[in-house]
Amino acid sequence: MSDYEQTAPYLDPSSVGIVQPQTLIFDEPLTLECQQILPAFELVIETYGTLNTDKSNAILICHALSGSHHAAGYHSADDTKAGWWDNLIGNGKAIDTSKFFVVCLNNIGSCHGSTGPTTINPKTGKIYGADFPLITIKDWVKTQVMLSDRLEIKKWHAIVGGSMGGMQALQWSVDYPDRLSRCVIIASTPKLSAQNIAFNEVARQSILSDPEFHDGWYLEHGTYPRRGLILARMVGHITYITEDAMKAKFGRDLKSGRFMYGYDVEFQVESYLRYQGERFSQNFDANTYLLMTKALDYFDPTRDYAPDGLSDEDALKLTLSRTRCQFLVISFTTDWRFSPERSVELVDALMANTKPVSFVNVDAPHGHDSFLFDIPRYRDALKGFLQAK
Repeated sequence: MSDYEQTAPYLDPSSVGIVQPQTLIFDEPLTLECQQILPAFELVIETYGTLNTDKSNAILICHALSGSHHAAGYHSADDTKAGWWDNLIGNGKAIDTSKFFVVCLNNIGSCHGSTGPTTINPKTGKIYGADFPLITIKDWVKTQVMLSDRLEIKKWHAIVGGSMGGMQALQWSVDYPDRLSRCVIIASTPKLSAQNIAFNEVARQSILSDPEFHDGWYLEHGTYPRRGLILARMVGHITYITEDAMKAKFGRDLKSGRFMYGYDVEFQVESYLRYQGERFSQNFDANTYLLMTKALDYFDPTRDYAPDGLSDEDALKLTLSRTRCQFLVISFTTDWRFSPERSVELVDALMANTKPVSFVNVDAPHGHDSFLFDIPRYRDALKGFLQAK
């Protein structure tokens, strides 16, 4: 028995085990959609499984807003927290590492190791901070293509993503239609609604108005906008789960069992939201949060492929006529952040172009966060689609 098996009895045979992140350096300049240029950049990735000889079994995982390259496994024998999609990635799991070579990267602009606001700006020798340029989903896909070339993967067996990750998968299908065979879009949308942009703006304003934000240079002041990040996460978290889920978990239960007649925590749900916000504020960078929510707002895959004046429906149909892969679109009945109706828009546009698409609307109680759970119908649909001949 290995030392790891002795110290981690919770590790089951389906786990990918201990994984080691890799940092890849790209020395060539990267021109972003905002027309600013990164002279060079780094991407942190993790890989699981084995790449076959003709490199035809590779799956790319695109992460959501607060995600990272660490999608599965553990970083050490003492690590008790698995990667964010560990329940779906592993030996025999929905994304089966006994069959596929799985790659998950951390996007630029993030705070988990890839080039972003917390890394060094080579022009100044100091952290990028507020100088890090605004980025888009299209920029991320461009870097992912560069990663594909570095790995000598000409065509992905599948590109898979949930929420913001699903947007990246969709962008891949229209920008590089010959470089993926399958596209999996989970709990996502062809573009944000006005309501979603509004939620993002409230979250951003909570950060921007925090006195400790210092115009984005908080790290140079030895601080960070803690309260702003807590409020931003609280707002976001409310939209990720459902009213029924909150009712079942908390109801109107009081923390102390009686009213305190003050403004401190009284209800259990208040305690939960504050805890989630506090934990998030300690582990996530404020500039990264601002950048990523703006990338969500900007997302519109039709922008380069449909002329002005078309309806949203016709623009999406015209854009998706470019695609050449098979699609699996998954939504969740209780997701009100990116509702099933938004997934149906994608499915209808693909069907109008007679594109091969499967659609599953999964009954789940977890709201938008359902894409993170191992739900049998969801898991089986994903596994079947990826392994179909």
